[in-house]
Amino acid sequence: MSDFYQNGIVTDFHNLTRRPVAALEAELADFSRRRPMSLILPSLYSELEGPALAAIVEELARVPYLAEVVIGLDRADREQFRHAREFFSRLPQPHRILWNDGPRLGALDAELEAQGLSPRLPGKGRNVWFCSGFVQASGRGAVVGLHDCDILTYDRGLLARLFYPVAHPHFNYEFCKGYYPRLAEGKLNGRVSRLLVTPLLRALKRIHGPLPYLEYLDSYRYPLSGEFAMRAEVLDSLRIPADWGLEIGVLSELHRNHSTKRLCQVDLADAYDHKHQPVSEADASAGLNRMSLDIAKALYRKLATQGVTFSAEGFRTIKATYYRLALDLIEAYAHDAEMNGLRLDRHAEERAVELFAANLLEAGSAFLDNPRERPFIPSWNRVRAAIPDLPARLHAAVEADNAGEV
Repeated sequence: MSDFYQNGIVTDFHNLTRRPVAALEAELADFSRRRPMSLILPSLYSELEGPALAAIVEELARVPYLAEVVIGLDRADREQFRHAREFFSRLPQPHRILWNDGPRLGALDAELEAQGLSPRLPGKGRNVWFCSGFVQASGRGAVVGLHDCDILTYDRGLLARLFYPVAHPHFNYEFCKGYYPRLAEGKLNGRVSRLLVTPLLRALKRIHGPLPYLEYLDSYRYPLSGEFAMRAEVLDSLRIPADWGLEIGVLSELHRNHSTKRLCQVDLADAYDHKHQPVSEADASAGLNRMSLDIAKALYRKLATQGVTFSAEGFRTIKATYYRLALDLIEAYAHDAEMNGLRLDRHAEERAVELFAANLLEAGSAFLDNPRERPFIPSWNRVRAAIPDLPARLHAAVEADNAGEV
């Protein structure tokens, strides 16, 4: 059961009464007449073979208010794309699959690359960016939602709660972020959010003062969640990071472009579980190791635009302050877990904190050594300015792929 506390400067929608999903969906179906809703699903082909996505599709097939479902499909060859079309055919809503590795989208990507506009890194950010362009070109949705395809505890109530604050015709919210407790198999999860982001934000506030940006980020109860909904026009100017800093980068862009009075967060579920990333201590290009580096760089880059000056000595201070705060939080998490009958491996938690602390220095060195790094994919406003007809051609290419012309 959620509390009712309004935390920070972002409006919080709690789960106070366990309102029936059918009641939420009935209202959303009514809202959809004024604000039709589109859903983006960024997916790897391998997720079609996993335990989560089939159940997600079964739940989505019962959702009565969606105007369209847009699936971004990565790492799929021709036969796998054909299988994906069959896999998603059970959806009764209008739906399209972006075959990101197919020849049509590949040709458009090459055209973007020639203009310096192509996403340079493969991954979720690139996938979401192309899906965003298609959603804008299709014009079906006034509100656009997104969630991952590996949620093992998915039910359609999660989606209804995610859409509700932005789809409501008498609310003025432009963006909604989901949050939830990360619990699975009797364990407390969510290590990167708990052990990196929260203590790092508090360390940065202690060192650099109560900057509005830091207060804003610290208002989100789960800043790394992959579930959010927004008005379609927000996508126009949104620059999406191509690396693991996607979620922090999106929140940073919203802070830059929109009033915090128009942003909110919502309690989506009593428990949430999805595919867990390994720590990958020995490989800085994978797992939580890579994620922590990218998140730290995303925060440093944003703070630099706020006028914060960094130095090698400053990054050492950040590391030391973060490390002390993170260790104190481990103590609090351990006690909280014990009271709730959950397991928490304190040795593994401290090893993760040690890795994250080292990566704060590594990310700082990368930030200082490469000031010309361009981590964001250009906004679709910029793409339209450079190649005005590209969104229409993207829409036509996806339609041709989904019509069977492959």
